[in-house]
Amino acid sequence: MPDLAALEVLLSVATTGSLNGAARQVGISQQAVSARIAAMEAQTGVLLVRRSPRGSTLTAEGAVIAEWAVRLLGVAAGLDAGIAALRADRHSRLRISASSTIAEQLLPGWLASFRSAAGQSGGQPPEILLSAANTEAVVTQVGAGSADLGFTEGPQKPPGLASRVIGHDRLVVVVAPGHPWVRRRRGISPQELAAAPLASREGGSGTRDTLLAALASALGSGLAQAPAALSLSTTAAVRAAALAAAAPAVISDLAVSDDLAAGRLIQVQTPGLDLRRTLRAVWDGPSSLPAGPARDLIAHILARQRHGRSTPGGAAGRPGPQGAKLSPPHQRSS
Repeated sequence: MPDLAALEVLLSVATTGSLNGAARQVGISQQAVSARIAAMEAQTGVLLVRRSPRGSTLTAEGAVIAEWAVRLLGVAAGLDAGIAALRADRHSRLRISASSTIAEQLLPGWLASFRSAAGQSGGQPPEILLSAANTEAVVTQVGAGSADLGFTEGPQKPPGLASRVIGHDRLVVVVAPGHPWVRRRRGISPQELAAAPLASREGGSGTRDTLLAALASALGSGLAQAPAALSLSTTAAVRAAALAAAAPAVISDLAVSDDLAAGRLIQVQTPGLDLRRTLRAVWDGPSSLPAGPARDLIAHILARQRHGRSTPGGAAGRPGPQGAKLSPPHQRSS
């Protein structure tokens, strides 16, 4: 069938009554109009335009095709407008799903500075829709297309998704003052931690996966971890349980740094246990950064990391637990 541009030429001949008039209306030369009409007639096997010294008119068959073309071009215009609206929506809205520690401790600062930077450059920041979930749910939402961008924390790169390392943090074992572990100057062993009922994140969380991977590395894959004293769905709930002396907790240093400094919680050393983990941005698609505001946000976060502002309070580079540092990623791809 003729392409849309050729059908527009045919309609212009019908409305102007001449090849010259059609050429002026469409914005091409008369020779190009004549060539397109001839190509359509050859393609369809139907005479479409009758030329005469007084002008050009459509044949009966040409008039029928022109009537159909009006409907087809109307549908095409609606399709074009719809695509433009989808493109505009994609660039004006960003749906983010983030695991609990990142959503609670890092993203508020990142998003505030991202919006501020967009305003300073004269741009319009996108509408941000943020939902907090565990790492397993984040991966599911990004893979299903219900989130444009995800943030995960854990020992492994999520399978099936593209990702970029955006930073690192470390888990710490904390207890309330007065807990027997406070008197353990040399800390506790991996075996003791595995045997202790903890206030813990639920299965599927990056925190729990990191702890299990660290214990398996230290004790072997056949370890049997004690059932959790409390299984909680957010980092904030784990912190609250530790503050209430409900049970020891394993939690990101980012979430309890103020409590440790104020003495509300006490860190228990865990020699022989590597509790570092990687923070990642994840998306569904090619390994190159995603288009639109998702790419802009990732680039903004990486720029903040390079300038030493990895946390809302500017804590990048400060000493972390057991000598760790909360520092920018050493590589950009995972």
